[in-house]
Amino acid sequence: MKPLHVILAVVGGVIAGAAVGLLFAPEKGSDMRAKIAEYLKSKKIKLRKDQLDELSDEISKEL
Repeated sequence: MKPLHVILAVVGGVIAGAAVGLLFAPEKGSDMRAKIAEYLKSKKIKLRKDQLDELSDEISKEL
C-alpha cells in the first residue's frame, strides 16, 4: 500500500467516526453533566465542579 492511501484511509476513518459519534450521541456533554450532578444531589452526594468533571470523564471512558 502506498503511504498516501494509508493517510487517506486514516483521515477518512477519523471523519466517519466523528460523524457517527455526533449523530448517535445521546445528548450534549453539558446536559449529561447536569444530569449526573442532579442524580448525585438526589443521593446526598456533594462534589465540587472539578470533581464532577473528573467523574463524568471517567464515566464517559467506561461507556
